[in-house]
Amino acid sequence: MTAAFPTPPELAGHPYFQYRNNVLYAEDVPLDHLAHGLGTPLYVYSRAALKGAWETYRSAIGQRPVLVCYGMKANSNLAVLKEFARLGAGFDIVSGGELKRALAVGAEPSKIVFSGVGKQAWEMRAALAAQVKCFNVESEAELHRLSDVAEELGVRAPVSLRVNPDVDAQTHPYISTGLKENKFGIAIESALDVYRVAQSLPGLDIVGVDCHIGSQLTDISPYFDALEKLLDLIDALDQEGIRIAHLDLGGGLGIRYTDETPPSPQALLDRVFERLNARGQGHLHLVLEPGRSLVGNAGVLLTTVQYLKHAEARNFAIVDAAMNDLLRPALYEAFHGVQPLRPRAGDQVEYDIVGPVCESADWLARQRKLAIQQGDVLAVESAGAYSMAMASNYNTRARAAEVMVDGANYHVVRQRETLDDLLRGESTLP
Repeated sequence: MTAAFPTPPELAGHPYFQYRNNVLYAEDVPLDHLAHGLGTPLYVYSRAALKGAWETYRSAIGQRPVLVCYGMKANSNLAVLKEFARLGAGFDIVSGGELKRALAVGAEPSKIVFSGVGKQAWEMRAALAAQVKCFNVESEAELHRLSDVAEELGVRAPVSLRVNPDVDAQTHPYISTGLKENKFGIAIESALDVYRVAQSLPGLDIVGVDCHIGSQLTDISPYFDALEKLLDLIDALDQEGIRIAHLDLGGGLGIRYTDETPPSPQALLDRVFERLNARGQGHLHLVLEPGRSLVGNAGVLLTTVQYLKHAEARNFAIVDAAMNDLLRPALYEAFHGVQPLRPRAGDQVEYDIVGPVCESADWLARQRKLAIQQGDVLAVESAGAYSMAMASNYNTRARAAEVMVDGANYHVVRQRETLDDLLRGESTLP
């Protein structure tokens, strides 16, 4: 008797990644076609998924004064950035390199906010020359440096202080950024004094208040714990004659990796503006900096099973992708769904999905029940954010190629590195 094929699962990026006739597709492109033609590991993104995620913000905003600045550290591929620039997004950058990428795709400098705790003088000069919207300043020392750099250039730098409200975002400790023990921002108790310093410096213009409490939030209540503290600060600033034009609540809305039910941008914005109006702060423009929620479920990582190893304690599926391609599981013990491109009939076996890198932390998924054979290609779900962006060349491994699917077409948007690429720029001693 022939075993029946299992019912194909729904992927986290549904409806942009779906099974058709027992083959996994991205939009209208069969993923096994890409894997066989371009090789693995391979990142595949859906253009429609990017637009769909953007539309959840655009429709939630309506006519309200909101600027969405894509947090590009999540995925900084030029094709991804260009899509969001076309859609009207601003950009949240954290380095001079990210500024260069944003400008390269035609981003409007007036929609760029510059975050990050360690901005160097050359980065400040580049951002001032580009005339970015705002610097999100994270320390008093940074204020002084930025003022000095702006004076050297004969300009004034628009600033917003990133305030640390000491709010628990209830997420992984490595991606929680709003507690007093985190390196980010200026303690809420000190913020008024630091704003007074900013007001006294000749190279600065105060334009906003900024806050970012963490990433992969699946509950919006921490936003409102922070919001109340920020609005109290804005009231205090107003009493001292320091007028605030915009409030930046950062990003952080989560996505579904497994069984999460993250809140929608609509739910967040409706409650934020309800609170702003109730507090008499309805004139404030709002800035949001989403990253993961715009790109996370728009991508998968394709990887080929090299060997199946059955040990006494565990069964291992050894694949050609590794922690240098997808660091999140090793770094955060993060969960990513794993599905075969062509599900097989037969009994499922519990496997750890591991890579070839010489580290025990080199795993992509643990204890997954799969019916697979050597040579099968697997899709690692929700790989659009913090995946290729965190990739490395550890073990002298070339980084994967990236592909953007657009309906029935696809485009290679980053070529696979070669071994010659990895040696270029190095030299030996005479």
